[in-house]
Amino acid sequence: MNENKDKDAQETASTDKFQHMTQDPVPGLVIRLSIPTIISMLITSFYNMADTFFVGRIGTSATAAVGVVFPVMAVIQALGFFCGHGSGNSISRRLGARESKAAGELAATGFFASLFLGILVTVWGLAFLTPLAKILGSTETILPYTKDYLRIILVGAPFMCAQFVLNNQIRFQGSAMFSMIGITVGAVLNIVLDPLLIFGLNMGIAGAAAATVISQFVSFLLLFVILHVSGCIPIRVRNVRLDKERLAEIVGGGLPSLFRQGLGSVGTLVLNLAARPYGDAAIAAMSIVGRVSMFAMSSLIGFGQGFQPVCGFNYGAKKYDRVKEAFWFCVKISTVVLTFLAVCGFAFSNQLIGLFRDDPEVVRIGAFALRLLCVPFVLSGWTVMNNMMTQTMGKTLYASILASARQGLCLIPLLLVLPRIFGLAGIQMAQPISDLLAAGIATVLYFAVMRELKEEEHSTTPYSGSSTDIS
Repeated sequence: MNENKDKDAQETASTDKFQHMTQDPVPGLVIRLSIPTIISMLITSFYNMADTFFVGRIGTSATAAVGVVFPVMAVIQALGFFCGHGSGNSISRRLGARESKAAGELAATGFFASLFLGILVTVWGLAFLTPLAKILGSTETILPYTKDYLRIILVGAPFMCAQFVLNNQIRFQGSAMFSMIGITVGAVLNIVLDPLLIFGLNMGIAGAAAATVISQFVSFLLLFVILHVSGCIPIRVRNVRLDKERLAEIVGGGLPSLFRQGLGSVGTLVLNLAARPYGDAAIAAMSIVGRVSMFAMSSLIGFGQGFQPVCGFNYGAKKYDRVKEAFWFCVKISTVVLTFLAVCGFAFSNQLIGLFRDDPEVVRIGAFALRLLCVPFVLSGWTVMNNMMTQTMGKTLYASILASARQGLCLIPLLLVLPRIFGLAGIQMAQPISDLLAAGIATVLYFAVMRELKEEEHSTTPYSGSSTDIS
């Protein structure tokens, strides 16, 4: 009896959500979904910056260690996004096509896959802790800080991976407000715990890592509860499917995120190695620039995350005009906002870097790199929205190429070549040039996607059925 009631409630919630996602006016729908995701991204970036800020009070080497460990955190995030975006993209399209049974199988399979991958990261990382810290670019002065920070981060890898999955699955089902609650609670907790553990309990840089892991675990627990009370597809062990079809959907939808985050991790590793000959100040400066730019990008990514469920539902329902309308709305709005942020970042680059470390050499190196980065920043909306659209539509090849471009296909070769020619300036200019190249790749892929979408429009009609297959 209770199971039937649960099915009826789930079916009602699914039907209401389908109607809102496929019938409400697009601009208002995108904005309504974007506000909580923007807040989530800003808060997440803020507490990432809080780590850098508080660790910066310890010293330059400790600040550099946070940047050195960042590739590992990017790998953890990459695996979480691989399973979360891989399952979430497909879930939104399946719900748009009124295929809720398949959506439930994707949700369970993606979640438990992330836990397994996180455990592998923990075991492997702790087994090779010292060699890993050195490979990541630690100097002898940075190494002790790196090991203290990295050891604790690795322990939390399974729950960090799974937290990313829950967040994305909830968001892709159009429940961005619930997702925001889970992320915000963890972020606020992280900011409170940082000074308490670092200075109050004299844990040093290990306290910053512990604050991150504790907050991520709390977010994981809260998101798991939210998933089961928000009307979203629940996680059930019996729905796990390791068959070819489900795994192919998750891999296809998640590969762009894996490439984006994975190559971003490699790019940061190459950046640290390229900056190492110029000392701890260079590594610290580029680490701070990365955190500042990530904070600026967070509003853009949050806006795009509000676009993704609209894109997925309507693409699944074959309402292609709404997909294109949402895409161009997001491109226009994001370009205006990014122009404003770029001007502010260029004008106040010294002050922004100085917030994290008052070392004059760190400020000098970081401020110049930040000013260069602001020049192509206005194009990021075009690049990111194209990437999110292709990934959500399930166009894995296009999405993977574009996801790999900014911090992989373009950045890594530039970091290998430019420093040999221009020295430290080559390191500082590598990311801005990479951003310009990525925008060009996005333009080429956009026209390819639009041609394919036009062909799909001619061969299909919008889905307007009212039945569902929830089980």
